[in-house]
Amino acid sequence: MFTPQGPSLRELAVQALSSVEHGYDLLAPKFDQTPFRTPDSVLEAVEAALSSMGPFEDGLDLCCGTGAGMEVLREVCRKSVTGVDISAGMLAVGREQVGPGRASAGEGPLLSWVRGDALALPFTSAFDLVVSLGAFGHFLPEELPRLFLEVHSVLRPGGRFAFPLPAPAPARSPWYWAALGFDAAMRVRNAVWRPPFVMYYRPFQLGVVRPELERAGFEVELFALPEFGRRPDGSPRCRLVVATREG
Repeated sequence: MFTPQGPSLRELAVQALSSVEHGYDLLAPKFDQTPFRTPDSVLEAVEAALSSMGPFEDGLDLCCGTGAGMEVLREVCRKSVTGVDISAGMLAVGREQVGPGRASAGEGPLLSWVRGDALALPFTSAFDLVVSLGAFGHFLPEELPRLFLEVHSVLRPGGRFAFPLPAPAPARSPWYWAALGFDAAMRVRNAVWRPPFVMYYRPFQLGVVRPELERAGFEVELFALPEFGRRPDGSPRCRLVVATREG
């Protein structure tokens, strides 16, 4: 897709007709050559914002994929960084690219890669920072309460759950219609084909997310990411949502 190193249309079609887990196992070797990887501009903006709040001790990258968020956490966490993902293929690529163990020569946080389900996390209260970068489209709205309770359970009191959230595209934007068309196509695909492949761009919006985070026991703050500017009405084009576990 878009580059000679990326997946072909046939490979993308095979992935799209698979389950989420198997689809990403297939896509993993070429995932970083697709537009689905979180852009470096977003990673750098999140790292800058978290650096001003840290340092942190132990961090978790939720739905870590090939480890882009692990690189961010490695810069803001002093003790350990863990990535969890349902796809063994994505974890294998991430482990190869980012590395196991210490970052280099025994310096930096300890890196760990764990295969697991975000809706049933295999951890106790082990982290003071959880991030997730670009994975929320894989969760249906009715799954958000369970997802946020899982994150709450793995954070220590006072720990933070942080993720970037772009403002919705206006109806006059081609991105609005592209997202609408993609979500419609996925709904048709999931109505006629099994297993389902859950990936929707539009449902995860602040008006839905914030009250669910608060119900899960978080105190929610919003921080503008200035790197992305502001919309004509003055609101940020992208925010960092920071949900703090109370207590």
